[in-house]
Amino acid sequence: MASEQLRVLITNDDGYQARGIRALAHAVASAGHEVLVVAPLTDQSGVGTARAGWVNRPIKTASEDADGITYIGVDGTPALAVTMARLGAFGKSPELVVSGINHGYNFGAILHSGTVGAALTGATQGLSGLAISIGSEHPQHLEVAADIAAELIGWVRDEPVGTVLNINVPDVPKADLRGVRTATLAPVNPTRLKASVAPTGEPIMILRDPDPSQYPDSDESLLAEGYVTLTSITGVTARDDETPARYLTNRLT
Repeated sequence: MASEQLRVLITNDDGYQARGIRALAHAVASAGHEVLVVAPLTDQSGVGTARAGWVNRPIKTASEDADGITYIGVDGTPALAVTMARLGAFGKSPELVVSGINHGYNFGAILHSGTVGAALTGATQGLSGLAISIGSEHPQHLEVAADIAAELIGWVRDEPVGTVLNINVPDVPKADLRGVRTATLAPVNPTRLKASVAPTGEPIMILRDPDPSQYPDSDESLLAEGYVTLTSITGVTARDDETPARYLTNRLT
């Protein structure tokens, strides 16, 4: 990935018609890159890296043009969109994945995020990636997050293949950002989740508001203070550990 211009796959988990992906694609194209936009037909938030049910079946697609960019929707998850694009289903394979802009933060327990899952899927297929989110379900300053993602393409382009950066941006004007901080992932806080029973008698999971004061220097805490947070992440990797094999061998002999 040495050239200045890259073929960048833009995807998300909010759907190919979401405002966030439109702002992101426009910013990346304006930065001089070739964009390929492939994202789910509908909202796929929280699906992680799922691709279930995609093998050996036709996959429904739709597309529409806006401001000179073609937006392709696939009937599946963000990880499926990345995989299909990587395999050349929509022309030449991309060189980089940029996923977002997610409406709402992705901090702490990012394992379940479809936005982050798309970037991690690209990493397993020889692509580096960015996952970017903004701190509102109804964002007012998408252009700020979009410009940040476009700027960071220049950094990730020169990093080792498979690099993934998770970015969170407060939904404020650029002048109101307090700065940029490298952040750890906030630990999973089980007290934020509560199992209850809905009026219909069915079980329901309730998510409480976070308490960022618990985890200083985490993405959750720094976001609450108004910083853009950057967190380098990796997916599932093998651990160099012979102990389980020795344990089992001893019990089978």
